[in-house]
Amino acid sequence: MPKETVAEQFVDILARAGVRRLYGVVGDSLNPVVDAVRRNAAVDWVQVRHEEAAAFAAGAEAQLTGTLAACAGSCGPGNLHLINGLYDAHRSMAPVLALASHIPSAEIGTGFFQETHPDQLFRECSHYCELVSSPRQMPRVLRTGIQNAIGRGGVSVIVLPGDVAGEQAPARTGEHALVTARPSVRPGDAEIDALARMVDEADKVTLFCGSGTAGAHEEVMRFAERVKAPVGHALRGKEWIQYDNPYDVGMSGLLGYGAAYEATHACDLLILLGTDFPYNAFLPDDVKIVQVDVRPEHLGRRAALDLAVWGDVRETLRCLTPRVRVKSSRKFLDKMLAKHADALEGVVKAYTRKVEKHTPIHPEYAASVLDEEAADDAVFTVDTGMNNVWAARYLTPNGRRRVIGSFTHGSMANALPQAIGAQFLDQGRQVVSMSGDGGFSMLMGDFLTLVQYGLPVKVVLFNNSSLGMVELEMMVGGLPSYGTANHNPDFAAIATAAGAYGVRVEKPKQVRGALRDAFRHKGPALVDIVTDPNALSMPPKITADMVSGFALSAGRMVLEGGVGRMAQMARSNLRNIPRP
Repeated sequence: MPKETVAEQFVDILARAGVRRLYGVVGDSLNPVVDAVRRNAAVDWVQVRHEEAAAFAAGAEAQLTGTLAACAGSCGPGNLHLINGLYDAHRSMAPVLALASHIPSAEIGTGFFQETHPDQLFRECSHYCELVSSPRQMPRVLRTGIQNAIGRGGVSVIVLPGDVAGEQAPARTGEHALVTARPSVRPGDAEIDALARMVDEADKVTLFCGSGTAGAHEEVMRFAERVKAPVGHALRGKEWIQYDNPYDVGMSGLLGYGAAYEATHACDLLILLGTDFPYNAFLPDDVKIVQVDVRPEHLGRRAALDLAVWGDVRETLRCLTPRVRVKSSRKFLDKMLAKHADALEGVVKAYTRKVEKHTPIHPEYAASVLDEEAADDAVFTVDTGMNNVWAARYLTPNGRRRVIGSFTHGSMANALPQAIGAQFLDQGRQVVSMSGDGGFSMLMGDFLTLVQYGLPVKVVLFNNSSLGMVELEMMVGGLPSYGTANHNPDFAAIATAAGAYGVRVEKPKQVRGALRDAFRHKGPALVDIVTDPNALSMPPKITADMVSGFALSAGRMVLEGGVGRMAQMARSNLRNIPRP
């Protein structure tokens, strides 16, 4: 039996770890690995137009499955293009293995053509980053990288010179056990008992939930009922915690709404569940705070804690809930539910004034129609900027939909490439890229990837011909907007010329029909919705505190507009308030 090459070993180990696609752009030092993929039936090569898209696509796939995904870049500029998407994957705790191929090993350190030092460059956006210098070393290094990516949640980077990849391996891969899923982490009894005492001693408890509540919806609801706690959430916690939630008081943070801010400040005990919420201006400094997180390095880095609990939210609440006393008073909870409903009613009235007749189209209206027309199990990928606002306020979670974006790293141009990864994962599931014109045009070349592979991604383009969020940042900073205008083409015509379905929408009455037609189309489609560039109206009064870093203004209502079906949800939750 002929010996396998190092590249063949590399691909075989990835396949054993569950990797089914390797996203990247072929070239020179990467060629031996790409050829090994060609000859391995278990792994497909996905050719994108830009390596940044490869990293975003792999990160999206990993976020949706929780399992390992992979991407690759050739030496020098090729793998450098991966770095932005890898930062996003790493900060999203997405298990991604990145192959950074390298110049010939004998040339390292000589200033050779395209020479960089990827083993140094990628260290900040990875748990593990190592250079393979010999064939015998590679299998153990790769397996270690896989274990780091999966076990710690994030990125591992393997740097592999092209000449080493092409060498014969000294021995065949062989069978090796690999970790393919993260374990549950249960806190110790001392921490559980301490937390139970704090809950029992507090009259008013509020829960604030992040992405760490994934898979723990039932446990959070059961605990909230037991202690009569309002439940708020960060943006990344919305999809996991807002649906079927009779204790919902909305979202806090820069894009917040409802009573979440007040609920977190008016309580006696605030429990942060699975959130690394970065905006400490929105967190109280005069109430007791407990944080529960599976990553100990997150504990206490946003707020001073009275108790730090290292554990999964689900396992922690399973242990905690039976140990706390049932609270009889709903006074605090009912007050926050009423305030939440009142707050949402106010912005709904602002949103509904002649919105269906307004031209240019209110982006809020387009987002609300999108929410109504999209499938119940759709995957939404959301561009950074104003699309974050529309997604936060209008996409209705239901336990089956997924919403991913660059919510922690905050990169532009993430939605389209993330949609590529999501659609490759399941080509029968509806995937919607909520793109801004700035983000879409930045990596527009990878729209051709949709066409090349026939991926039925639906790009819904919110086209206000500006960098809207940047304009808002300038406005609240007292600066005139400058350098934020985009001179855009007819994006629908570009989509049509590329071989996809494209439609341009300039009137509100066209929005619903255009979305329905695009969703019915079997291949890739782009709906170019021309939206109002002046949808950034500021509230009539702005205090110095509000302007400072958005401290309160954005959390209350920086942007005019509604909140979609969330107002209906809030009103329905009022039915839970006992009547005298």
